[in-house]
Amino acid sequence: MQVIDCSVDRARELSRVETLWAYIEVLKPLPTLLLSFIGLGAAIIAGEGLLSLRLIFITATIFIAAGAANGLTNYLDRDIDENMARTRNRVLPSRRIYPHWKVLPWLGSLMVIGLVLSWFLHPYAFLANIFGTLTAATWRKKVTCVYPQGVIASCAPILMGWFAVKPVFNLEILLLCALIAVWLPLHVWSVVIANREDYRQAGLHYFPIEYPVQKSVRILLVFALVLVAVSLGLFYIGSFGWLYLVLAALLGTLMVYSTFRLVATNAANDAWKLYKLSSFPYLGIIFLVMCLDIWLRG
Repeated sequence: MQVIDCSVDRARELSRVETLWAYIEVLKPLPTLLLSFIGLGAAIIAGEGLLSLRLIFITATIFIAAGAANGLTNYLDRDIDENMARTRNRVLPSRRIYPHWKVLPWLGSLMVIGLVLSWFLHPYAFLANIFGTLTAATWRKKVTCVYPQGVIASCAPILMGWFAVKPVFNLEILLLCALIAVWLPLHVWSVVIANREDYRQAGLHYFPIEYPVQKSVRILLVFALVLVAVSLGLFYIGSFGWLYLVLAALLGTLMVYSTFRLVATNAANDAWKLYKLSSFPYLGIIFLVMCLDIWLRG
């Protein structure tokens, strides 16, 4: 009996609008928007609240570069995504773009455009883009345990935004990168803990998949406490006022509480809540607060 693979026909049946959206969706629009937003925030912080049309160019460059990097990870992880319940409906595993290689010219073009635009921002922004893209290509589901690579990839947008305005590496940008570095495990490892069995069934075995949940979540609590310390340290090192201090303390308290609750329950549902909280509610809002604080005091 012949088995007919309808995946190719399914791809052909997509309308032009659906096809266009599929190519956009492969770039992970929401994470890309978040990375672009914090990159814009870094540019505003570097410029001490200065607003100009150049910020549009900076944001567009970061959006293109981040989208290309996210799309590349989607392409490289397509085989694993296909074996996971949480991700099998993404564009490539579901074969809304098929054959998979058809997405490569799109991603390659965005990478080249992002690199060219970042060069016009500043050579340092160009270098941040290169390192961010290269590390994003290796910091994937198969090698997510390589923590430093994840930090570099996640810091690339804020480095691009910062260097586009102030091509100087000082203590303030160092603390902004440190904020990302201690935020990252809370964001990534919490989703892994929430979907441990899904990752295992896909053949993945890195930390914290095979590590006892009770010990993993205690490590996350340490990161949450350090996150609060780093965010408050920015008040003393950066050009921020009391608005930032109060709201950073409040946001940090929410992160610690959510992590402490996870330590108390070890429940997948609480790990998922921590993952969702760490995204825009924490990272996006704290960068927004930084910008508002500078503007209100300017």
